[in-house]
Amino acid sequence: MKKISLLLLFLFIITSCGKQLSENEKIYYNRFISYRQKKDSIMQFSPDSPFNKKGKVEFHSLNYFEPNVDWVFYSKLYEYEKKDTVTVFSTKGDERKNIRYGYVLFEKDNKTYKLNVYKGFSKTGEEYYTCWFTDLTTGKSTYEVGRYLNFKKHPDKEHIYPIDFNYSFNPYCAYTKNYACTIPLKEDYIDLKIEAGEKKFHN
Repeated sequence: MKKISLLLLFLFIITSCGKQLSENEKIYYNRFISYRQKKDSIMQFSPDSPFNKKGKVEFHSLNYFEPNVDWVFYSKLYEYEKKDTVTVFSTKGDERKNIRYGYVLFEKDNKTYKLNVYKGFSKTGEEYYTCWFTDLTTGKSTYEVGRYLNFKKHPDKEHIYPIDFNYSFNPYCAYTKNYACTIPLKEDYIDLKIEAGEKKFHN
């Protein structure tokens, strides 16, 4: 019932502003609201969440921009010919090594932007891929360190990836300083006001 109420409220706000939603947009918003509710539940109740594992921080629902399909893009993964290992720093000052693996491209307001994709390894040696960035909202409406986007590499080199900034999220250090999170590099700054995804948790 809560899920349906949130969706109806959001649809009312959109339609009252004069925007008619397509069926695909309604499906998208419904899916996104479900995602938010699931993440809130995990953050509030999981023993591994930053609200329960490393020091007690009072939980409240995470803050987001309203979902907007204008922030969904599609791109191939363009691999760098030379995949340099770069040093990045955490919010606690320790050095980390990641491989600058490739990048995706997206166009907004007739301008093309690049988002780097990094390859890293977990403590157990498992490889993973991720993106991180700062933009014109950083330190204002969004977390001052930056935000992340998950990236799941596909074996097909011609695969087209969805780049959905509505799913950009804060690292755990945005909720409590007990965590150390990777700080995006200067080259990962996007000169654009990305008003999509997660906002600041602490006002």
